[in-house]
Amino acid sequence: MHAIGLALAVGLVPATAHAGTRGGGGVVYVPQATVTSVVCVKNCASKKRIQGGSTAKISGRNLAAVTKVVFKGNGLKTAARTAAVKSHSATRVVVPVPIDAQSGPVLALAAGGLRSAASKPVKILPPPPPEAHAQLSPAPGTAALETATSAARWYAGSQRGIVFSYRLGGSTSADVEVKLIRQWDGTVVQSWHQAQVAPRVVQTVRWNGTIGGALEPEGRYAFRAVVGSGDVTQSSASADDPSRDAFELFEHIFPVRSRHDYGGSGNRFGAARAGHSHQGQDVLASCGTKLVAVQGGTVKYAAYQAAAGYYIVIHGIDGTDNAYMHLAQPSPFSEGDRVATGQQIGVVGATGDATACHLHFEIWTRPGWYEGGKPIDPLAALQSWDSFS
Repeated sequence: MHAIGLALAVGLVPATAHAGTRGGGGVVYVPQATVTSVVCVKNCASKKRIQGGSTAKISGRNLAAVTKVVFKGNGLKTAARTAAVKSHSATRVVVPVPIDAQSGPVLALAAGGLRSAASKPVKILPPPPPEAHAQLSPAPGTAALETATSAARWYAGSQRGIVFSYRLGGSTSADVEVKLIRQWDGTVVQSWHQAQVAPRVVQTVRWNGTIGGALEPEGRYAFRAVVGSGDVTQSSASADDPSRDAFELFEHIFPVRSRHDYGGSGNRFGAARAGHSHQGQDVLASCGTKLVAVQGGTVKYAAYQAAAGYYIVIHGIDGTDNAYMHLAQPSPFSEGDRVATGQQIGVVGATGDATACHLHFEIWTRPGWYEGGKPIDPLAALQSWDSFS
């Protein structure tokens, strides 16, 4: 058998093509796609720049078979975001930019797993912040509906859930479905059906940040009210509107609520101490500074100890334990009490073995603080929470 015949017999396919079969047994070659440019066409930032939540047009060659686009971000697997194309032709595809996409190359995916080479890096700005709509205002999708969302930033485990309100206009009752959408992938994570809602009466739904008892991932979410009257349905806003009735969900809040710093090497996790190592991170702040729970949960311990001073340990809703030490005075909470995310648990002090006013903060893995769990370095988490709260 000649070499070329052998290649076809064993199904070898050039690297730049994908082989498929037809009913007659022939081989179909799909040319590899090439991305040449990426531009914003909808929901753009100033100067037509791409931002999270935009719609982008990707131009190139051999794009007719492309079904998805990957926004690679900084190159780490955790940064990559994939979006399904809205429309395509041989030379262009239109695709929604994921709300949390980061700057970096993009690549096109065709059926069968064939992918283009990565494009040149594309600059993607962060999405605009969610619009504050705590008061009812006309929805952009329909003049016969007013909507409001209680906060543009919400912390899981807070005392009250995130609340969506709406009011129908006109004089006719209608069926309403409220959808909660995870904006980075378009998933409807929960919906509420309300039949024959009366006009001119405020209706509300409330969400606590969980589905089936499990915390939803951090990120941007949005409420949409879909009003049905006969065969006609209208939505309070378009699915790709990144701001209307949207909010950012966070699982933690920074505990020290005023000016602070992280000290030096001696304040770090693992720093040498007499007979042991430092098991937390110190956050230096003035005595009397308000301290709040980084995450809601149940108080496991609240006491005084010679080294820790006044302290409190809270078993968080994510299963970890958070310990707060050197409080100026006993926390008002006792063992077994429920504490909400962001609720005040005390003030910064210098009780116990402390030479300056500060919070000593610890994070312990499951099953918990001195109950088989292990302390982990909390600095990166604290700095992350500090950046947004």
